[in-house]
Amino acid sequence: MSIPVRLSAHQPRGRIPDDPNARDVPPCRSLVASLAVEAREVRKRFGPVTALDGLTVTINAGEIYGLLGPNGSGKTTFIRTLAGLVRPDSGALTVLGASPRAAVAAGVIGYMTQTAALYGELSVDENLRFFAALEGVREADARIIEALRQVDLLDRRASAVNTLSGGMRSRVSLAATLLHQPRLLLLDEPTVGIDPSLRREFWEHFRSLASAGVTLLVSSHVMDEATRCDRLGLIRAGRLLAEGTSDELVARAGAQDLEAAFIALSAAAA
Repeated sequence: MSIPVRLSAHQPRGRIPDDPNARDVPPCRSLVASLAVEAREVRKRFGPVTALDGLTVTINAGEIYGLLGPNGSGKTTFIRTLAGLVRPDSGALTVLGASPRAAVAAGVIGYMTQTAALYGELSVDENLRFFAALEGVREADARIIEALRQVDLLDRRASAVNTLSGGMRSRVSLAATLLHQPRLLLLDEPTVGIDPSLRREFWEHFRSLASAGVTLLVSSHVMDEATRCDRLGLIRAGRLLAEGTSDELVARAGAQDLEAAFIALSAAAA
């Protein structure tokens, strides 16, 4: 699902709206930055639980960045901070040179959650029209057709979502995320629970988007997906253990594969 944002009909997409009442929205300007994401010493606690413990991450514009770590490592919390849904307790965080909420308001972020957030009784088309309206998408018909073609579901446009398989629902969620043509995609474990052939198709979509200049942050705990990313960040207990390509991380740990490298780097950081 993409983040529901309502924009003024006169607000250009990809620009930060002027809002003197918003605490963290700077004056209107184009969102242009060489870094898609820059996080410095970001911390977040939920009661006694430390979700992010001084996390520092940089993601270059136009790359596929994999955030790898076990369940409970802080991946989803970090993604939610980038989506403007969680406010960090401390630290500095910018998305395409702006605050997360400003970037969301400009319509440049797409967020696909772990669980498909769709209305089962509605058709695929009706779901996408709903999300297109929330995002202020112009020429919705053309964008819906294009997004469904990208995920190979155009022939199921009239089908009720609750008649689709789990993998198809994931593809509808991806289509909803793509409707407003975001420049940064936040994909929270997008391939969990889908079969290998569909997983391969998803990664083909991701690579095509990156080739078109879209930045993708993909969280996962599946190590064999790591080689598909341009760079990786290994995260555990809300901290970044290491960052680099899969080959660089394996070499740094002196391990035979990425899973062994993660274990070695985790032990060294303990």
